[in-house]
Amino acid sequence: MDESGTKSRFPIRVQLEANKRYYWCRCGLSQSQPFCDGAHRGTGMNPVVFVVRETSPVWLCVCKETKNIPFCDCFRTD
Repeated sequence: MDESGTKSRFPIRVQLEANKRYYWCRCGLSQSQPFCDGAHRGTGMNPVVFVVRETSPVWLCVCKETKNIPFCDCFRTD
């Protein structure tokens, strides 16, 4: 586990529903990666709220180094 608490350096493929609100974990502490479970409380960080326009599978970032939050762009520096 790195400093942010992130457990994985690999993205997670999930099926997202159109027009549904999702909360992407920004702190890396969530046990429900890549989604927020409230573990950020007290860190000063908040989840990223997002909605997709179409129901489809997507790759969400777990390493927290993406430049296209919350989607994986394989930007990792390691």
